[in-house]
Amino acid sequence: MHTFLFFGPSGSGKGTQAKLLIDYLENQKNKKTIYIETGQKIREFIKTDTHTSHLTKAIIDKGGLLPAFLPIWLWTTNLNEQFTGAEVLILDGLCRRPYEAPVLDSALKFYNLGKPFVISLNVSRGWSLERLKSRGRKDDSEEYINSRLDWYEKEVAPSVDFFRDNPDYFFFEVNGEQPIEEVHKEIIQSSGI
Repeated sequence: MHTFLFFGPSGSGKGTQAKLLIDYLENQKNKKTIYIETGQKIREFIKTDTHTSHLTKAIIDKGGLLPAFLPIWLWTTNLNEQFTGAEVLILDGLCRRPYEAPVLDSALKFYNLGKPFVISLNVSRGWSLERLKSRGRKDDSEEYINSRLDWYEKEVAPSVDFFRDNPDYFFFEVNGEQPIEEVHKEIIQSSGI
């Protein structure tokens, strides 16, 4: 089975492309998929009523960074509970700091998933900024967007390099500023599925 890891700054279209890939795999290739998107899992988690979820929500509300164990715990729990070995894994936002990349690498090797595809959606900072501002969400102030883009460059980009430089992965970069369907077509063609 295939495994796909999506990387790209905020606003690059990772979630959109992951959903298009899931639709393609399930409806045209008749494959089961599991989609794990760390941000969504965190948003679901903070709605629960536990001491840990309350602490997590407090950190997020202040704009702080979660301790590494939390996102790792969330995605490993999802793998443990959902993955049977028969599904295509679509992973989005799992390595947000450089020291998380080897943890994901060890998990993928534990599951003997072959050579996963790493898709890096490249967009310019200005393109991301304008796209996020156009969504009209109240939390998408220019200052907040810039802090997220700074964080991507400082923390996430080294994780991308971990996979780019690792011969155990098929790594390819896609111009995320193309029309959505063109980006999707390039992902399908590059992965050969």
